[in-house]
Amino acid sequence: MALHTGGRVLVEALAAHGVDTVFGIPGTHNLAIYAALAETGVRHVLLRHEQGVGFAADGYARVSGRPGVCVTTTGPGLLNAATALAQSYSDSVPVLVIAPGMPIGHPAAGNGELHETKNQSAALEAIVAHSHRVGSIAEIPVAVARAFAAMRSGRPRPVYIEIPLDLLEATGEAAPVAPLTAGPPVPPAAELDRAAGLLRAARAPGIVAGGGANRAAGALRAIAERLGAPVVTSMNGKGVLPDDHPLALGAGLAHAPVRDFLGSCDLLLAVGTELAPSDMWYGGVPADVPVVRVDVDPVQLVTNARPAVAVLGDAGEALAGLLDRLGPPDEAAGPSGPSGPSHEDTGDIRGAGNAGAADDRAGARDGHTRAAHWRGLLRADARERGGPWLWIVEALQRTLGRDGVLAGDSTMACYYGALGNLRGHTPAGYLYPTGFGTLGYGLPAAVGASVAAPERPVVVLEGDGGFMFTATELAAAAALGLPLPVVVVDNGGYGEIRRQMEARGDTVQAVDLPPVDLAGLARSMGCHAHVMTEVSVPELTHLLGEALKADRPTVIVVPEERVEEAR
Repeated sequence: MALHTGGRVLVEALAAHGVDTVFGIPGTHNLAIYAALAETGVRHVLLRHEQGVGFAADGYARVSGRPGVCVTTTGPGLLNAATALAQSYSDSVPVLVIAPGMPIGHPAAGNGELHETKNQSAALEAIVAHSHRVGSIAEIPVAVARAFAAMRSGRPRPVYIEIPLDLLEATGEAAPVAPLTAGPPVPPAAELDRAAGLLRAARAPGIVAGGGANRAAGALRAIAERLGAPVVTSMNGKGVLPDDHPLALGAGLAHAPVRDFLGSCDLLLAVGTELAPSDMWYGGVPADVPVVRVDVDPVQLVTNARPAVAVLGDAGEALAGLLDRLGPPDEAAGPSGPSGPSHEDTGDIRGAGNAGAADDRAGARDGHTRAAHWRGLLRADARERGGPWLWIVEALQRTLGRDGVLAGDSTMACYYGALGNLRGHTPAGYLYPTGFGTLGYGLPAAVGASVAAPERPVVVLEGDGGFMFTATELAAAAALGLPLPVVVVDNGGYGEIRRQMEARGDTVQAVDLPPVDLAGLARSMGCHAHVMTEVSVPELTHLLGEALKADRPTVIVVPEERVEEAR
């Protein structure tokens, strides 16, 4: 074995696991990693803040289906990324973060070393799935293999590798470690048999699909069609069944009618979803509705809803196993597959709807009729709550098509506007910080998405408050030459918190921000910018289309008063 620096051993181990892109920012203590990146040809994507580094790696992972990898320096660099890692943990996104740590033999009580942190590895252990500080150069390939095995088996979540800074610069021998054969647990045959029995007997089944079903879209569609079961998704599951499929209800867990839909079912199949309060704003699954749960996480299988049958394993394998056990459809059950009635999206978000005749729990055998009924109710609720932003959503719909990616933020234009009204046609086409609910996610996540899939249109939708958290990443996107439209709905501060203060009867305070020249800010970082004065679907569609053909990002500012005018 040849002698290599710890930094070179690390990068070669990453390349052996298929890593060709790393997001990061160089610092005094990680230069040996950067020297190795230059030597090996692994692409490095430079961001402007470590939080942006983490969000970009997250967006890359969601769109590519591969772990995102990011590198920071010690102390403040790594801790700057902590918020992004916590978001990835919340949303089950595989991100590997690598940082130097204090040297081997560093005094436990500290000695004032640059970037010294009391216990850097423990700080990350409290946030990610696991934290691994290596003790030798030979251990580096082992740590990388362990990290990738962890991200590819069970519930995908971020992991952290810490390499003492002196080991990165030192030279030594390290035997390569081939990627470990790893994957989620195989669904138990006995549980599949039990689940299939319940599904076969159900007369009005329903399906709730989360982000854990994104890589099993084909199998989910097949099982929905076999059962004639309407499908409603979480935020992260949006698009796992195309919204123009006759059984699709859309991403409706945050809408009031979903509570009644769930109660109308005599059995629910929950696939890769937490059934979490952050998704289900109006309460969880009714206690009297039996649930078959499919998940790779044994803890999640029994959290938020106790299942009648719990199937531990990969969603695709579990659904395929259920489909095999269900056999051909019972012709007496009525139309339940592609040959049944269908619906088309009209393209007019503000007037779309597809209500049908209501069915009760006892006799509802026609899944398409049930789906049409509930889809109409959910879309009506979505249009009512998303009213001020529907014209923006319609322009986004025309721009993104079936294959585009919308990177959103924790802003009203996203969770009231786009979530229930933007039609999803592909898994992981709606990037959103669920659960942890951070601000500033959209722009850097879009950078990662654009790097992962440069052939797909990617658009950012943010509010002015969240935009300012990571606006510096405009400079990173401009340097990369990304044709990235960034729509910023400017309501002069933190509009949702303002609304909540008013609803409580509290004194409204600390939510109104002095005006910022957002267009000027964008231009100062090398981007195009436009402040909308004429508000219409055609005008915004035109601006978005021009932005996707540009040689750099384009910030499109939509002032709040214009939002109300267009409503």
